Amino acid sequence: MAARTLITIATYNELENLPSLVAEIHARVPQTDILVIDDNSPDGTGDWCEQAAAEDSRIHLLRRSGKLGLGTAIVAGMRFAIENGYTNVLNMDADFSHHPQFISDLLSPMEADGELRTDVAIGSRYIPGGGILGWPIRRHLMSRGVNFYARLLLGLKTRDCSGGFRCYRTELLTRIDLQNMRSWGYSFQEEILWRLHREGARLLEVPITFTDRERGQSKINATESFAALWIILRLGMTNWLGW
Repeated sequence: MAARTLITIATYNELENLPSLVAEIHARVPQTDILVIDDNSPDGTGDWCEQAAAEDSRIHLLRRSGKLGLGTAIVAGMRFAIENGYTNVLNMDADFSHHPQFISDLLSPMEADGELRTDVAIGSRYIPGGGILGWPIRRHLMSRGVNFYARLLLGLKTRDCSGGFRCYRTELLTRIDLQNMRSWGYSFQEEILWRLHREGARLLEVPITFTDRERGQSKINATESFAALWIILRLGMTNWLGW
């Protein structure tokens, strides 16, 4: 049976970006399905997706009641993939910071044979060939610091622990108790890697260029950033001390 891939995109007020993103994805990887998890966007993102899904069977919509957190949206996409028999689930942002041109690069090691096959392909900004465009120096320093902090506390070897452009083997996700994740915000990215690493998952970083969004607004704020650091610290205590 051929591998089936679901691309999941969490949205809140992304009507400026989503139609062109979906078109670009299907121009590059027409065989993939797309699931949009929309948190009741007032700008009509969900309405556009509902109409698109009625016209294209590769597009699906999960409309939620409000802003329930990035982690819960990713988990909802993972559950959809598991329940509907997809081989892989690839998560990406809606704002073109994760460009569809790199999707095939992430899928390639998932579909390789034998020892070349991986369980999680991570779109990495911090390995040779990867990079970031459009960030001020402050964001570069913050991101580097968070990744060093996560590697130190969680025992991860991956250079990019916080990026959200990733492809997961769905079968492996069934070994994780997704309901009992500690983080439902931005530290979800570090926690899921840590949990999969503890399950023996093979993690592979694939170079990508991250481009800061041109349209719309970023959803992260200082409160969520501090909450993420605290959760990573708690996970680090579990990792090193068994707490």
